[in-house]
Amino acid sequence: MSTWGGGYVTDIGYTSGYYRQQSPRHLALACLLGGVEPPDLSGDRPLTYLELGCGQGYGALVQAASNPRWDVVAIDFNPAHVATARTLAAASGIANVRFIEADLATLAEEPQFAAVPEADVVSLHGLWSWVGPAVRQGIVRLLGARVKPGGIVHISYNALPGWQEALGLQRVVRETGLRQASRSDRQVQAGLELARALRSADAEHLRRSSLVSDVLDNKHRLPGGYFAHEYMNEHWSPCFHADVAQSLAGAKLEWVSSAALLENFRELMLTEEQRAIQDRFDDPVMRELIKDIALPRGFRHDVFVRGARRLSGAARNEALGGVVLAPLFASGNFKFEIDLPAGRASIGEAFYAPIVTALAEGPRSVASLLSLPHIAGRPKNPAELAGMLVGTEQAIPVRPDLGSSARMSETLNDVVARVVAPDGAPDRGMAFASARLGNAVPCYALELFVYRQLRGRQKEPDPEGWAAELTDAQNADEAARLAEILCSIVTRRLPVWRTLQII
Repeated sequence: MSTWGGGYVTDIGYTSGYYRQQSPRHLALACLLGGVEPPDLSGDRPLTYLELGCGQGYGALVQAASNPRWDVVAIDFNPAHVATARTLAAASGIANVRFIEADLATLAEEPQFAAVPEADVVSLHGLWSWVGPAVRQGIVRLLGARVKPGGIVHISYNALPGWQEALGLQRVVRETGLRQASRSDRQVQAGLELARALRSADAEHLRRSSLVSDVLDNKHRLPGGYFAHEYMNEHWSPCFHADVAQSLAGAKLEWVSSAALLENFRELMLTEEQRAIQDRFDDPVMRELIKDIALPRGFRHDVFVRGARRLSGAARNEALGGVVLAPLFASGNFKFEIDLPAGRASIGEAFYAPIVTALAEGPRSVASLLSLPHIAGRPKNPAELAGMLVGTEQAIPVRPDLGSSARMSETLNDVVARVVAPDGAPDRGMAFASARLGNAVPCYALELFVYRQLRGRQKEPDPEGWAAELTDAQNADEAARLAEILCSIVTRRLPVWRTLQII
């Protein structure tokens, strides 16, 4: 590992990826679900978006390209990350984004802090749990000085007590890795191999946890760079929500909701008995602690606001009615059942079927969906409708007055499909920038490959030909499996891209 990183992994870069919880429009919806008024994101109103710990800048680039009138500023400690982000911005012609190399521990006291604007929305994804106390304190000073009154702060982190079952795994991996004279990704692989051997030897603290099993079996097919940045940092430390809330109170920030939208519906998360215990308390921090104790989750996406403006029920419903949703499903592919901590839940087909049919044709407001003539039999609840459709990742919130396609967002998509997407796992989370929607459309790296083919030399889908191009000519089984996946993308995803004018 490099020595200038202060215990943070710097010898290899972090993986590029898109996280929908960082989208300002997603965060604004989370605020409404929490009964709090978000910043105004309507139309072409200028907005300032700040990302702390931006990595290679992909998320910031996607938001800038999708919203040309926004001022996007992204900060990272690693100069290699900043160099990569600036190169992608230049190649894509994105002029409304700036990348700053800085140490967040001291930035608020440095001259270049003057270049950091007051922000309407701030996002810290994958930062808080992986940096030391000095950096956290610097972050709080920065937020106190640069978040506008009424501004949103999104912060994600490894959460306790959910992560406690994997504390031993992280320590084994890091201690093993530090004893290897090799690069961080190779160090972490040595640590994971030892942990697998210990699990096979029936080690008590590695054999019963589903979280540990997922990591050791790499069920999510994560790259070595991800594992290195997750497990090899000196100051790695999962947090209780209450402690995060106490720290951010120093910047006058108040927790209002979860950016994992379904978690805002406690009937979906907790049993009736658990809800009864939660009802003993009014304090939201205590209620969240009870939820964390009850749920098998090791990661949180929290939404804080600096000066929360509480909405009445009527005002909240009116604001939610104005939210415009874009579909992420093709007609006939909507999922009406989902697995949740409180059990398997059904998205009532009798009520939602007309809504799903209308939404599949293109973006619609929540109010217009609830006004459809053929829905009946249950209260018309805009919070439930928006929360379920977006929370199940079957829709995204978009700008209320749809714009026109912009060359900047199309160019970024083309550059990412050509340069970034091929470097990594085919199921890595990526996105299409869309100035028309004012938001990114989530996709996978392999889907960007399909997009590139159809944007380039080939206008008609050819899953078998693409599979042959991507696989060894001698491996017919692999080619057949890949062709099946590509065919599914063409069938299920291409109609959505065309509806949303991505392609």
